[in-house]
Amino acid sequence: MFQTFFKELRAAKLPVTIREYLTLLEGVDKNVANDSLDGFYYLARTALVKDERDLDKFDQVFSHVFRGLDYLSDIFGQDEHEIPADWLRKMAEQHLTPEEMAEIEALGDFDKIMEALKERLENQDKRHEGGNKNIGTAGKSPFGAYGYNPEGVRIGQKEGRHGKAVKVWDKRQFKNLDGDREIGTRNIKVALRRLRKFAREGAVEELDLDGTIRGTAKQGWLDIKMRPERRNAVKVLTFFDIGGSMDAHVKQAEELFSAARSEFKRLEYFYFHNCIYEHVWKDNIRRMREVTPTWDILHKFASDYRVVIVGDAAMSPYEVAMRGGSVEHWNEEPGAVWLQRLVEVYPHLIWINPTEEKYWQYSQSTKMIQDIIGQDRMFPMTLSGLESAMKELAR
Repeated sequence: MFQTFFKELRAAKLPVTIREYLTLLEGVDKNVANDSLDGFYYLARTALVKDERDLDKFDQVFSHVFRGLDYLSDIFGQDEHEIPADWLRKMAEQHLTPEEMAEIEALGDFDKIMEALKERLENQDKRHEGGNKNIGTAGKSPFGAYGYNPEGVRIGQKEGRHGKAVKVWDKRQFKNLDGDREIGTRNIKVALRRLRKFAREGAVEELDLDGTIRGTAKQGWLDIKMRPERRNAVKVLTFFDIGGSMDAHVKQAEELFSAARSEFKRLEYFYFHNCIYEHVWKDNIRRMREVTPTWDILHKFASDYRVVIVGDAAMSPYEVAMRGGSVEHWNEEPGAVWLQRLVEVYPHLIWINPTEEKYWQYSQSTKMIQDIIGQDRMFPMTLSGLESAMKELAR
């Protein structure tokens, strides 16, 4: 049953041996995974991955082989409404003309989309391909993979194609940003240095030359004076959007992240996906089980922190406005509520957007976020944009 998985891992150059494969089969035979896809994922990762540098490659292969098997547990529970994997197998990707795409009507309402999905799960009893209603592939249905619909739920597809999905039921693993990445230009650091507020604090660790001269002259003997080093006292709290449409901006985000770590000694960072909800995380490999409640952040970090949110702000409007609108989990409160809380707690807050500013007007979610945080608080990820952003934070 798992030979394809083993072969794909070997094809991806992961050093997986027959002994490790047999260990995996033994674990499955003894039900170590407890009949759950999550359990099998962690069992397979433990048995087959020997070097943490291979974790991201393992995740990609796992998603490729088993994608689409775990998607509805957040809403309908672990044991209800299982969709046979065969329904979602890519058989023939359909390419539609712009005229054909225009003919397809969107359901137009988030609640209607979720109600329709639940109804079709209850009534559908076989695989569909090329249809316009049921869960399947290569059709015009709002539910499934490798077709087209203006709004829908993407199930069992490797990645987005048209950017129309309002929810995605494939769990994905994202790579952490590389904070040690070499920056090709010092200009980003120069821009960040506009946000400086020096203070002398901490242990006495540098020579106070003027004080030493005055003390020596007054005492008549060498009177050495020490003082705390001058440090940048600005405290920065950053949130980085990771994965999805942000994949195209990873290089820019890594350079900004690396520059920020070198410029700000008091830097706290967290990751989120698309919009900030009830929790964020520090490690993308463990993001499903090691999260930080957003409430804890609001209470732990004082209002004098400068908050920088980095993301393209491009997503389904439902992700900002609706309960349950997140593409990856069932959020009890809309993203807009959590963004508003951040604005209320942190008066010094900005959003840095890697998408060119001229395209912001075409994204409804971007305009919604600007309305929440303030039109003048979103800046492009350009050198002039960063300089303006630092001036805003320094006020």
